[in-house]
Amino acid sequence: MKQRIVEILKTGKVLVSDGAWGTFLYQKGLKQGECPDEWSLTHPAEVEDIARSYIAAGAYMVETNSFGANRYKLAHFGLEEQVASINEAAARASRRAAGDHYVIASVGPTGEMLMMGDVTEDDLYDCFRQQIMALEKGGADAVCIETMSDAAEAAVAIRAAKENTSLEVIATFTFSKTPMNEYRTMMGLLPEEAAQAALDSGADIIGANCGNGIENMTEIVHQLREKFPQAFILVHANAGLPVVADDGTTVFPETPEMMAAHLQALLDAGVNIVGGCCGTTPDHIRAIRNVLDEKQS
Repeated sequence: MKQRIVEILKTGKVLVSDGAWGTFLYQKGLKQGECPDEWSLTHPAEVEDIARSYIAAGAYMVETNSFGANRYKLAHFGLEEQVASINEAAARASRRAAGDHYVIASVGPTGEMLMMGDVTEDDLYDCFRQQIMALEKGGADAVCIETMSDAAEAAVAIRAAKENTSLEVIATFTFSKTPMNEYRTMMGLLPEEAAQAALDSGADIIGANCGNGIENMTEIVHQLREKFPQAFILVHANAGLPVVADDGTTVFPETPEMMAAHLQALLDAGVNIVGGCCGTTPDHIRAIRNVLDEKQS
């Protein structure tokens, strides 16, 4: 039986996760307006190749092409009846690429607002249950409930995973720095508030993804480690903060070398799993893995 991720982390080993998926899909031909999650059904070889490239770069775990594969998001493309097939296919693609490595299935927010009455908790629970069970069936080892801003939605997703699957649960929130130099989610949560909600709901691993480069993520990890000294913390950082190029495109400026240069500060802050989000590539993951290998050899 495969060792659980948290058991590995208890040994003190720092693990490397993967990087961005969306940019990769566009490079492979995804068109604006297309459903990226459907590519797991229509272009499985290309999806598998993304996961395989991160494993080759040294990632210990890879995500799945399923970030928006819940029934509310898929309904925008008329695909709400294909939740199970899309998520199973996404997990299978990453499973084939990962081999003995870990697959941490990506589950993003639904886009529906609990506090506005768009949906009920029961609606969200059923939505997440359906998606996460399909991801487990496809071969995922864990689920990464990510890019969250609302504690209530994250809690429902965590509970749906814990009560209906045997997957380990990672829960990450996205924070922005305010004019008051605080980090808060779009719904106003401080890192310690978001993490507390996730841990109370049963998350095995907490953390942050997107929204910040590795320098800002280091500040967030410091705050989390101070409040939760025993918690396991994952960071998926962007390749810096986005800037608009002369041609109007959005670019992420941090090179693999720049990102790797900031890794020691993140390690000192107490991170347990390091990977990338927007703008990161297999080269970024390879640079991170090389630094870690030197430190952990």
